[in-house]
Formats: sequence, structure tokens, C-alpha cells
Amino acid sequence: MSPRERLAGCLAKLPSECRARGVVAISGGADSVALAHLVRSHPKTTIVLAHLNHQLRGAESDGDEAFVRELAARWSLPVATARIDVAERARGRNLEQTARTIRYDWLTQIALEHQAGWIATAHTADDQAETVLHHFLRGTGLSGLSGIAERLPLADGVTLVRPLLDVRRQELLAMLERDGIAFRVDASNFDMAMTRNRLRHEILPILEREVNASLVDVLTRTATQAQECQAAVTAVAQDWLVRAEKPRSQRILVFDRTLLASALPFWIREMFRLVWKRERWPMGEMNADDWRRLERLVDGQLPRHDFPGGVHARSQRHVVQIWRTELSD
Repeated sequence: MSPRERLAGCLAKLPSECRARGVVAISGGADSVALAHLVRSHPKTTIVLAHLNHQLRGAESDGDEAFVRELAARWSLPVATARIDVAERARGRNLEQTARTIRYDWLTQIALEHQAGWIATAHTADDQAETVLHHFLRGTGLSGLSGIAERLPLADGVTLVRPLLDVRRQELLAMLERDGIAFRVDASNFDMAMTRNRLRHEILPILEREVNASLVDVLTRTATQAQECQAAVTAVAQDWLVRAEKPRSQRILVFDRTLLASALPFWIREMFRLVWKRERWPMGEMNADDWRRLERLVDGQLPRHDFPGGVHARSQRHVVQIWRTELSD
């Protein structure tokens, strides 16, 4: 199946009322330029290009922004741009996670402003394989093996889609070369001090060459299977959350310890993962021991604990209370 056919299939899964107008996130790199090139030729679809300058690479970041503006003008497409000092916003927190949160918040805002029903990003099969392997090597559970989701709701009427998750990066590069379309190269993607870059340029190629030539396909299939399992797990965990959560006390979340005492530790962890996601607390800083401490709070073995990202919890007679300092200050 060609990249165009995969794109069409992904958009066809969206509700019919929101297919006509979308936002394409574009960095200026090969993958996002290829995505924009594919979507602009998709029939009955109107798009807005959206470029966020994170101001992390000085003149190179400004060059990416200028390139996107020029590309949009050449293709006669509307473009939305913004500059946000992500490093300043992070203030010692995880830079990558902060950048991601800022980026998707901004893209959602652009979609709402343009009455767009979807936002497309250019994650590829290679990105999926790198993500799954990265999570596995760092230590992960089922959610980490699920990798990158093809679709996610971002706001009422706005869905994030990744239509190229089954497409190899090499296919996109070949298309750009064939169609004579230029793109920007981010030098930081070749910094071998970064784990993901080493996976991309060194470790995965070695594994493909010496262990399994179809490794990317294997890892993407693993992600698909894990996503199916995770969907079933999430449904049960959501049921526990609905039953266990009590009304908030101002900005403090309250959970019924008595009810949760009958839950297996696995369901307690999965339920609280949903809470962290919903509240947009920093999950990337939570490790396996942190999730297990939530079990100990529920069974009363741990009276209080301070979690990463300013999240605090305490166990009282019949409830567990959880709050975040930044939200209550």
C-alpha cells in the first residue's frame, strides 16, 4: 500500500463531518514536508500548515520557520506560526515532555481557530519502532510497548491523527526526491549523545543487519498488539476510576480506599495512570517504584509520599488524597 493510500485510509476512519478541514504540523524536516505534500493533494481536503518555533536551536530554528513560510506560499496554503521559548517554560522540568505538551496545546488552539476536525503529525513506522525499543530498553509495561497511537482525541471535535505510522521513512525520502521537493535537516537529530539518535542511526541498523531484517515491522506489530490489549485494560481501569473517585476537595483528588482494597495491585496502578494522564501530570518522571507506592498508599502501608513533578499523596482513614503543588499554589 502506498503512502497516499495509507493516508486516505487513516482519514477515512474519521467522522465524516470533520474530514474536510485539518491542520498539518510541519517542522520543515523530511517527514513532515512529505506529509504536507501528500495531504495537500488529497481530494476534498482543506489544510492549514502549522509550525511552532521552539527557539531551541537559534538561527537554525528561525531558518526552519522561514522555510515553512516559503513552502506554504509556494503551495498557496495558509500557515500558522508561533515562537515559544520552550527551554524557559521547562524551568528544570523534562524538556522533551514540556515541548510536547506546549506543541499539542498550540496545535489544538490552531485547529479550533480554523474549525479543523483533525491535526496530522508525520510519525512514521521508523518512529514507532524506535519508540517501542526505547521504552523497552528503559523498562516499561504494556502502555510503553503500545508506542505511538494512530489516533487520539485532543479536544471536543479535534482528533490527532498519525497517518504515516505504517510508512517507512525511506519511502517518504524517495517520494520527495522523485517529486523534487526540498526539506530541512535538523543537525540535532545526529547528536549521538541522545539515546533516540543512537537507536535510530546505530543500534536499530545493527539489529536489522545482524539479527532480523524485518525488525521495524516486528516492533510496529508489537505496538499494534499492545494497543489492542491496552484498550481492554483501560476499559476496566476506567470502571475502577469511576467507582473509586469521590468529589474533589477543592483541587485535591479523593479516592475510596475501602473500595480499592478489593482491587488487584495491577488495576490500582492502571487506574492511577489514567488519573495522571487526565490531570496532565508528568508521567515520564514516574518509575515502577512510584506506581507501586500508590498501591502501598491504598493499602495503608505508606502514609504519605511526594511524587515527581510536584504531585503529593496521603493515605487517610478511608481515602487516598492526591494533589499537585503547582495547581494549588
